[in-house]
Amino acid sequence: MEMEHWDLIIVGAGPAGITAGLYGARSGLKTLVLEEKTSGGEAARIPTVENYPGFEGINGRELVDKMIEHCRKAGANINELERVVELDLGGEKKIVKTSLEGYRASYTASTMIIASGCHSGEAGVHGESQFRNRGVSYCAVCDGAFFKEKKVLVVGGSNRAVISAIYLANLASIVKLSHQGNKLEAEEALQNNLHAQKVDTLPNTELKEIKGDVKVKSAVLVNNKTGETEEISVDGVFIQVGEVPNSQFAKESGIAVDEGGYIIVDERQRTNIEGVYAAGDVTTGPVKQIGTAVGGAIIAANEAFESIKGYATAKDSSRSQR
Repeated sequence: MEMEHWDLIIVGAGPAGITAGLYGARSGLKTLVLEEKTSGGEAARIPTVENYPGFEGINGRELVDKMIEHCRKAGANINELERVVELDLGGEKKIVKTSLEGYRASYTASTMIIASGCHSGEAGVHGESQFRNRGVSYCAVCDGAFFKEKKVLVVGGSNRAVISAIYLANLASIVKLSHQGNKLEAEEALQNNLHAQKVDTLPNTELKEIKGDVKVKSAVLVNNKTGETEEISVDGVFIQVGEVPNSQFAKESGIAVDEGGYIIVDERQRTNIEGVYAAGDVTTGPVKQIGTAVGGAIIAANEAFESIKGYATAKDSSRSQR
């Protein structure tokens, strides 16, 4: 049975994947976006996005919904709940094998863009896995409503952690934010907003253990300067300590990644495999933001278009003659 062929297949429907789909379709490429969950990626879980140009403040879900609508109107196909399980990138036509509710499908593509993003990192402490979904959460927007008028601890010092703490401050009765450093890593504007909320910040503090019975009851914290240990009563622990790239399937297909698992790309978003590009948080780009994901995706989609139309070869040739 002949596999359906696409000019461009994009893996992932977060801001990078959606943008790549938009630009691919607008360029006239037959474009397919594959997403193993629902469209929007981690950006859809952000309570308020305040640093995306043109929006002083917008809900993450609302922002990505606008992007998705724009992408579909441009003519790209977005298949949700279809997980990429295998890539064969050895030939001129790239083969993509997927799984959808047990049903297997295969496609071919002239070019590909990997925009599979990241997932939340784990703290790696005792009790974390035991109480997952029983008080331990990795998404404030998803689970915050379960902790109205309760006590919660947010772990982390990044933008994401501070945004989560601010969001939870409007729901929970007590919000504490613990972070390992002396200072928060978050943007100053976010820190100012945090200080205006009822959030108790705990610097130089590491989470060591999560305790409970059926659900979370407490968290054990250690001051990494004094060595002092404290057990605090909490109903929920929101872990926001980093991200892990969704790149295993890409690595298995021969796409080069760095020691952290991030896909290695050059200034034109090219991977080590011809015709395969990557964009967004899954790449080695130093800044993980919606804006940089969008920018990288535009470059990747343009490179895919030029590759198909034969412009990329000519551009490389002209560059080598300079």
